[in-house]
Amino acid sequence: MDYLSKRSKMCAEFSAKDIGERVTVLGFIGKYRNLGNLIFTDLRDRTGILQISFEEASCGEEVFRKAEKLRNEFVVAVEGVIRSRGEKNINKNLPSGEVELSASSLDILSEAEVPPFVISELAEVGEVTRLKYRYLDLRRGSLQQNIQMRSKLCHLVHSYMDKQGFLDIDTPCLGRSTPEGARDYLVPSRVHHGEFYALPQSPQIYKQLLMIAGFDRYYQIAKCFRDEDLRANRQPEFTQIDMEMSYADCEDVMGVAEGLIREVFDKLIGVKLPEKLRRMPYAEAMDRFGSDKPDTRFGMELQDVSDVVSSCGFSVFESTVAAGNKVKCICAKGLASKYSRKEIDKLTEFVKDYGAKGLAWLSLKEEGPASSFLKFLGEGA
Repeated sequence: MDYLSKRSKMCAEFSAKDIGERVTVLGFIGKYRNLGNLIFTDLRDRTGILQISFEEASCGEEVFRKAEKLRNEFVVAVEGVIRSRGEKNINKNLPSGEVELSASSLDILSEAEVPPFVISELAEVGEVTRLKYRYLDLRRGSLQQNIQMRSKLCHLVHSYMDKQGFLDIDTPCLGRSTPEGARDYLVPSRVHHGEFYALPQSPQIYKQLLMIAGFDRYYQIAKCFRDEDLRANRQPEFTQIDMEMSYADCEDVMGVAEGLIREVFDKLIGVKLPEKLRRMPYAEAMDRFGSDKPDTRFGMELQDVSDVVSSCGFSVFESTVAAGNKVKCICAKGLASKYSRKEIDKLTEFVKDYGAKGLAWLSLKEEGPASSFLKFLGEGA
C-alpha cells in the first residue's frame, strides 16, 4: 500500500472537527500502555502526538495481536476512525488532545531495537550519547520544533528580501584565502598539487564583485566557515543572512534590517515590534556593557571608577589610569554574603578562559572588607 499518498493528516492536525472521519496516519510509536483487552499508544511525527487505541472487540484479534508487539520507536501505519476522548480524558497539552484514533488496521513498517535512551524531553541523557545517536536525539519534540522554526524563518527571509528588490545569489564555497577575522579552513586541490582552496569566512569579496557588476541588491542565507576557538556563540560552521546594497546610506541599510526583524518576529512568533527599533552607538555600548551586542536587560552595567582608584596605591589600577585608560567594575549589590571564596575562585578561572589574567574583586561585608588587592592599597584608600 502506498501509505504516504493515503496519509490523511499529520498527527497534531487532528481536532474535534475530524470526529467520525476514517483516516490513515503514519509515525513512530511513543508511550505504550497495555490494559489487557485495550491498548493505548502515542503515535508521533514531526508535528506532535496522536493517541491511538486498539480494542480487541472492534479491531479484531489479528490487529490486536500485532498491536501487542509494538514497542518504542516502531514505525507504523494505522487506519481507523477519529473519535472523542471524552471530557474527562482531554489532554490540553496536545493540539490533538480532544480526540484519539480508534484503530481498525495496523501495519508495522519497521521494527526497532530498544533505543539507548527514551525519546523524551524529560530523559536525562549525556551530550556524548546524544551526539553519538544524533538521529534519535533529533526525534525529540524540541529539536524538531527548532528545525521547523528555522525552515519557516528562511522562508520569511526569502519572501521579505524578494519584496525589497533583493536577488538571492549563491556565491562559491571554494576560493582564494582572503584576510578575515579568523583562520581559514583549507581544502587541498587534486589538480593543482600543493595548492589549496579556502572555505569562505564570509562572502565579502563576492558580494562586492556583484555590486560592481551592477546587481544593486544581493542577499543569501550563506554558509560560512571559521577556524577559531569554540564559544557559546562561535562554531566552525555557521549560517548568516548576508546582504549588500548599492546606492545606499546607513539609514537605508538599517531600515531594511529593522524591517526584516519586525517581519520575522511578527510572522514567526507573533510579537509586534515598534516601527523604529532602539538604536545605540557603538561607543555607548562598549562603555556601558563592554560588548557591541549588549543584552540591555542585564542590569549590572560597567561603572567607571578611574577617578576613585587613580591614587589608591594599587599599581595595576594606577598605571592603567596614568596611561590614559579606564578602570571599570561591575557592582553586584547584595551578593557579598552569598559568594564564598571558593565561588569567587571559580569566577577567576572563568574569566581566565576568556583571556583575562585574573579577577580583581572587592567584597563589603558587616565584618569588614575583603579583597584580592586589599593588601596593596595605601593608607588613605
